Amino acid sequence: MMKASNMKVRIGLIRKKPDWTLEDFEKYWRDKHGPLVSRAPDLREYSQNLVTERLQRGIDFARGPWDFDGISQLSFDDAEHANKAFVTSDLAAAFVADENHFIGELHVITTERSQVIAVPDAPARGRLLKRMSVLTRRPAITEEDFRREWKVHGDLVRQMRGVEGYRQNVVIEREFKKGQLCRYDQLPMDGIVELWFENVETLANAFASPAGRKTMEHAKTFLSEITAFLVSEHRIV
Repeated sequence: MMKASNMKVRIGLIRKKPDWTLEDFEKYWRDKHGPLVSRAPDLREYSQNLVTERLQRGIDFARGPWDFDGISQLSFDDAEHANKAFVTSDLAAAFVADENHFIGELHVITTERSQVIAVPDAPARGRLLKRMSVLTRRPAITEEDFRREWKVHGDLVRQMRGVEGYRQNVVIEREFKKGQLCRYDQLPMDGIVELWFENVETLANAFASPAGRKTMEHAKTFLSEITAFLVSEHRIV
């Protein structure tokens, strides 16, 4: 059964500055920015996901225009605590100044997380392959329709062998520029998927299976785009 969480997850969709190498970006993000952000008040969890591949492995689906170098995940009990950390806390200005040092572009979405397939603990999770995908619904599908069909989709994913963990993050707020709420058409994202597999072969086999093909046929009924990324996850908090 899908396990919903009241926790709000702020997801940062990050492009490095063009003149930074990916190696320098990763090192600064992890060793300098990570420890700074870990001091945010009321922060429950913080993970950095470095993008390592931009392929639609296992799926034949339209890819969106999104291209990121990193995806951050910061969890708070509620929106009020998140706002306090990044808007009104004594560290808010320092966060922005540091972001401006190494980040070229940053979009922020706030999500509600549901755990569909239990995710392994951090040590075991670190040995697995992680894929994150941005979902955009079909134009005729309402937000309510999307949420309903995504729950159905979760039941189908549970039938796929080889999936070691699966989370759904449904988008509830969008900031094309951090700190400024924007319209849906400015940041047309409806959900972020987190999937874990043993390796790329297991991923391919899962989607090639009868259960995987059935799952993707259902995806075509309510999604217009899936933009997939393989990532290397680093847990800060």
